[in-house]
Amino acid sequence: MIARFDVRRRDYLAPDGSAKRPLPAFTTDSKLLVALYRAMVLLRHFDRKAVALQRTGRLGTYAVSLGQEAVSVGIASAMQDEDVLVPSYRDNGALIWRGVKLEEILLFWGGDERGNDFSGPVHDFPFCVPVGSQAPHAAGVAYAFKLRKEPRVAVCMFGDGATSKGDVYEAMNFAGVHKLPIVFVATNNQWAISVPLRLQSGSETLAQKAIAAGFTGEQVDGNDVVALRAAAAEALAAARDGRGPRLIEAVTYRLGDHTTSDDASRYRSAEDVQVHWKQEPVARLRSYLVRQKMWSKRDEEQLAAECHERIEAAVERYLATEPRRPETMFDHLYADLPEAYAAQRRELSGENDG
Repeated sequence: MIARFDVRRRDYLAPDGSAKRPLPAFTTDSKLLVALYRAMVLLRHFDRKAVALQRTGRLGTYAVSLGQEAVSVGIASAMQDEDVLVPSYRDNGALIWRGVKLEEILLFWGGDERGNDFSGPVHDFPFCVPVGSQAPHAAGVAYAFKLRKEPRVAVCMFGDGATSKGDVYEAMNFAGVHKLPIVFVATNNQWAISVPLRLQSGSETLAQKAIAAGFTGEQVDGNDVVALRAAAAEALAAARDGRGPRLIEAVTYRLGDHTTSDDASRYRSAEDVQVHWKQEPVARLRSYLVRQKMWSKRDEEQLAAECHERIEAAVERYLATEPRRPETMFDHLYADLPEAYAAQRRELSGENDG
């Protein structure tokens, strides 16, 4: 025997909202727990509205977070403002927590890149749709932090399918070699579009994939926002303290379709989905808050009304946004636009008419 490794699993709240073990110190802060709950509920309401917009032709293809709201909210809540979020396309909860406006998210999914020029921290990265391609970028960000001796951390979020991509392995290997201040978060929602986890990885866990890169991987109950915040806070502190990268595998379940262009009923059974509805994160935290007398039916009704008002106002602003003129597609290609493109821009803008 020359080496031995283990992978630990973290969870605190049972599906019924009861505490399985002593909770982290931050759970004594009722305002924080309520804020986490409110953020998850807002995301769920927002997703529902976005799907309705897509179905009525007012939004493009959209990726819902149904069932995995705790991951993006829990991770983002532990970050500092100066940290850098490098998200995938299903991390709206993290963006909203960090200050991105709802109408900006709708702009992006409506095909308008101005949605990526969002109101969150200017150093956060835009949506990344190609699977796993943001991981090397995140490693580069973390390398810059180390070179500059800045106490900042890059947080790179992706799905389970991304762990089968070379981009992610290369980024993790580079991060491990250089002991970079980066936290990788793999949201294991069991499905890479229609491909189940068992057909995309032979590993018993995704967390153990960090071992080959030389750092710690931890599996976390992705339906337990308390566990996610605790794991993220610990990983961020370690990275910020110069102890290198971490990988968090958040085990959850994608209750909805992959996107509005998908029909998940073609590759999984309704019975399987129903089992996972009993474990979802929003009801779990609500049950805990009610048990602790931190939340009431009146609070729930008021929150639903607030979410509706906020979302409807954002939709109005989104729909009222004037479309960009076609020639603006050339505006950010080059510092000095080559003549071949400049001529096309003039043609589109009508400068060549007459």
